[in-house]
Amino acid sequence: MREIYLKAILTSGLFVICLIATISLARLSKKYLRKIVTKTTSETDDYIVKIITENIRPLGLVISCSIAWQALEIKGYLNTAFNILAKLIILILVVRVLNRVSIRLVKSWSQKLDDPAVRTMLRSLSPMIGASIWTIGIVFYLQNVGVQMAAIWAILSAGGIGAGLALKEPVQEFFEYITILLDKPFQDGQFIHINGIWAKVERVGVRSTRLRSINGEIIVMSNSNLTNGVISNYAEMEKRRLVHNLGVVYDTPYEKMKKIPDLIKAIVEETDNANFDRCHFIKFGNSSLDFELVYYIPNNNYLLAMGAQQKINLEIMRVFEEEKIDFAFPTQTINLSQQKDFITS
Repeated sequence: MREIYLKAILTSGLFVICLIATISLARLSKKYLRKIVTKTTSETDDYIVKIITENIRPLGLVISCSIAWQALEIKGYLNTAFNILAKLIILILVVRVLNRVSIRLVKSWSQKLDDPAVRTMLRSLSPMIGASIWTIGIVFYLQNVGVQMAAIWAILSAGGIGAGLALKEPVQEFFEYITILLDKPFQDGQFIHINGIWAKVERVGVRSTRLRSINGEIIVMSNSNLTNGVISNYAEMEKRRLVHNLGVVYDTPYEKMKKIPDLIKAIVEETDNANFDRCHFIKFGNSSLDFELVYYIPNNNYLLAMGAQQKINLEIMRVFEEEKIDFAFPTQTINLSQQKDFITS
């Protein structure tokens, strides 16, 4: 009986000592660590210190109970159950701290980057980081409580294969999302053309991208279709090159043919938002004498380009009318000849 009382006193003493040590450590950490972090301008270290100091007491309480329990020297299933429970609580506390600290570090790091795409990618990886920490913690816990890991690894391997087959497409789309963020073939708000679709990018998602077509409807396209297709990004275009072919009739005199490039050059140069490149008589067509006109619009604004093109076309019509130059249209000339048969005798 006396031995039981001694064990109870020893257990109580160990528990009280450990509890006092825990409370003292929590107060000292809170006091001195805060003095250190207040000297920095970053808020991340303040957050980390806050999380750590908040969890010292519950963690210390569990450890104090475990030390006191071991002093009782209780055997059997009750001792095993207590140890399993204590380790589980410690695991949850430690993993929660590591999880919150790691995610905060990733977000803090992403905010320091100048690239918004990389910032978005890092923020999207936060759930994956949290899941990875929990997975490692659970595996470590199972191994620590004596679970045969060979069977666990076999189950995880089989489950991983099944999950991999089931989640093949979502995982592929996620990595295509990462590719879009890093490679940046387009960004939100840019106007693109892909697979015959002309649209503005509204939002790049983890699995799909939302596009607003020129007709007004929303088009949802998977990220893999975007990365595997040929994308024309008009937002990145510094200037627009326009090529036009125009033909005049074969009856056009030589002197007027020589004047046509200079006439068209003057029209383009007098037009706002248009830079003349060249105009040449390129070939004798089936029903026309063909000229090729090339000029540039020095910006990526589609409406300005169409306005300049319309003005140039109208001016060409007006000048040709003044110069008595006729545009050609598809014609076909049939020459008939009369053939006489002579019979000789």
